[in-house]
Amino acid sequence: MRKIAIFSLTPSPPAPVATRSTLAAFEQTFADAQIDIIYVLDRLRKNRAAMARAAAVAAATYAPDLIRGRKALKYAAFRTPWIFRWIKREMAQCVSARDYAFSIQLQSLFDASVPGLPNFVYTDHTHLENLRFDGFTPADLYSRAWIDCERSIYHNATTVFTWSSNVSRSLHVDYDMPENRVECVYTGSNSAIPPPSPDDTGRYARKNILFVGVDWDRKGGPVLIKAFRRLRDRHPDARLTLVGDVPDLGDIPGVDVRGRVPLEDLPAIYGAASIFCMPTRLEPFGNVFVEAMWQHLPVVATRVGALPDIVEDGLNGFLVTPEDDAALADRLCALLDDPARCAAFGAAGRARAEARYDWPLVAGRIRKRIEAEIAG
Repeated sequence: MRKIAIFSLTPSPPAPVATRSTLAAFEQTFADAQIDIIYVLDRLRKNRAAMARAAAVAAATYAPDLIRGRKALKYAAFRTPWIFRWIKREMAQCVSARDYAFSIQLQSLFDASVPGLPNFVYTDHTHLENLRFDGFTPADLYSRAWIDCERSIYHNATTVFTWSSNVSRSLHVDYDMPENRVECVYTGSNSAIPPPSPDDTGRYARKNILFVGVDWDRKGGPVLIKAFRRLRDRHPDARLTLVGDVPDLGDIPGVDVRGRVPLEDLPAIYGAASIFCMPTRLEPFGNVFVEAMWQHLPVVATRVGALPDIVEDGLNGFLVTPEDDAALADRLCALLDDPARCAAFGAAGRARAEARYDWPLVAGRIRKRIEAEIAG
């Protein structure tokens, strides 16, 4: 292979851990090529006039929503036709069909395609997929002009790779993408892969439910607390460990608030848990569910976004409706009642992670499709 250009929004660090994991996987899978990583924000930050213009255009475009607090300027600034065209021009100066074999862009906030150079998109979301989440309305969307720009990203791509099947469906239904130009390849874990653990039903008998989430309300923290209060009537020895940005909950029997912890400490926390539960209301993907499956944990989650891909109800966990604390408590109790079932669910989850959510496999699927497209 010759040179490959990979476009990412945010420099690494401080890029999100998912971006760092993705880039590391690509660098390993395409180790026989020279990879140039181009960061969009780096280019923008070097041009203060462009930054000011992007903010001003977003402020004018979304003024009512910004005033009411329905949108944040730092996100709105990347969702106008003006900044979309500016980024496209800037990225076209970075690569050419003469110098590169192909390009890959992470996410779908910009269009890095240039004439004559195959461009591949790898994304975990589409904007219109948000309409399938409870509480998200057409009024929450960004402008129609921006959505038209987003549509052009996909149609200019040689292939769009997705993290989950619901995003693939959105591309077909909402953006009129032909099915043969979209492929769901899934994604890998952001944490180190733990070795397989021996069968240990004692682990599941300890009744330790684990929650890991930064956005407490959106991730379903309040409904989990309600469900935990319910299930303590049947399981007074159950415990709930909370990791992430957790508000002051007062003194709740059985609840252990850890707060934010270093990423390297998470494997031990997963390893001490019996069940993983995050009853999120809105979740484009949710890598913590994948991390939990790698750790042999049964998962109780909500039927939103990519979660039906990750959790097969009755096989490696349970799915419930968001905000239904009674159903959530019932499903958690079903697992607390039966450590052997927890072990079976945990084993099935680990098998699914190994077959679907392993970075060498994911990046290998992407490389195989790219090579076929270029050869064709």
